[in-house]
Amino acid sequence: MTARIVSIGTAVPGTLIRQESVRELFASQPGVDRLTRRRIQAVFDASAIQQRHTVLSELAPPHVAPTGETAFVDAEGTLLSPGTAERNDLYIRLAPALTAQAARTALHDAGVEASAVTHVVTVSCTGSFAPGPDYRLVRDLGLEPTVERAHLGFIGCAAALPALRVATALAATRADAVVLVVCTELCSLHVRASADPQQIVAASVFADGAAAAIVTADPAVGRPGGLQLDRFGTALTSEGETDMVWTIGDQGFEMVLSAEVPRIIGREIRGAVGRFLGNEAEPELWAVHPGGRSVLDRVEGGLGLPPDALAASRAVLRDFGNMSSATILFILAALLDDRHVGDGTRVAGLAFGPGLTVESALITVRRPAVATAAETGLALAAST
Repeated sequence: MTARIVSIGTAVPGTLIRQESVRELFASQPGVDRLTRRRIQAVFDASAIQQRHTVLSELAPPHVAPTGETAFVDAEGTLLSPGTAERNDLYIRLAPALTAQAARTALHDAGVEASAVTHVVTVSCTGSFAPGPDYRLVRDLGLEPTVERAHLGFIGCAAALPALRVATALAATRADAVVLVVCTELCSLHVRASADPQQIVAASVFADGAAAAIVTADPAVGRPGGLQLDRFGTALTSEGETDMVWTIGDQGFEMVLSAEVPRIIGREIRGAVGRFLGNEAEPELWAVHPGGRSVLDRVEGGLGLPPDALAASRAVLRDFGNMSSATILFILAALLDDRHVGDGTRVAGLAFGPGLTVESALITVRRPAVATAAETGLALAAST
């Protein structure tokens, strides 16, 4: 049997930040000259993001840090630069609860008991600890101690699709396999004030969130229907190794996100998608990781898609920002919940990561059959 996503659960931190508020915070930093201020305003305004969520409540007005926590903003509204260890300590403390919240929602929506989970696959590139997120998830959800675990770390924004690929392979190993996949990213922990255009772009788009998927090949597990995982693909572009880079610095993890990234994607996307699809017909819907508005624009132009083809991706970018690996699952969740997306609809998933790597997935929407009134009446008569 083909593996399917039965349900997707999402979770975001409680602090919501408006794009214009964050823009003003960065533009008002000491030492910001007129050119940098104009650049900050232009980049934030062009992001197509209205709001995002963060675990750092002080990034929202009145910019007051909770007592006893590492401060990222001082009383005068100046952005501070905590060390990497302090940022990672916050990740260790805050990430597990968000991970568990998304997982519980996915299990509840799937109608699957935690005791049925046989495998856990966790994903994150914004923090690290051991025993890690996979271990904590077993403990926090009360899963069986024999659950098999795997963690995909530091792969970046594209990691959700490799995680689903791993889950699909695990689901094929045993008939009763139920795989819990969770992506959790706290990107805002690595925020910093900077006049560097690449850091300004990163500050304008990244956000925090978690998403979980229940994957199984057993048709009897959970609610019927879902997202059928048909196949996956990976491709490295011919350039871009130094244009999207994620490294660890002394003041947090450091993102290199050059202006070439959208242009590389625009040049390479048609060839990458063409090789992946082969002779198959073009899918009806697209779930594209919104690395930023310009990335979506380049994908749309490079593939010659109609203006509404990336509506779900643009909506998630607008309301949640770029949550790194979790973002593509938010988009798939929106398509799964959209009852206008009918049974048999084919969806192409695309995500981009350091390298520059293009991850692809071909997915088919499966809706359970709905009995007609006549069929329901016959069934009731037969039972009587």
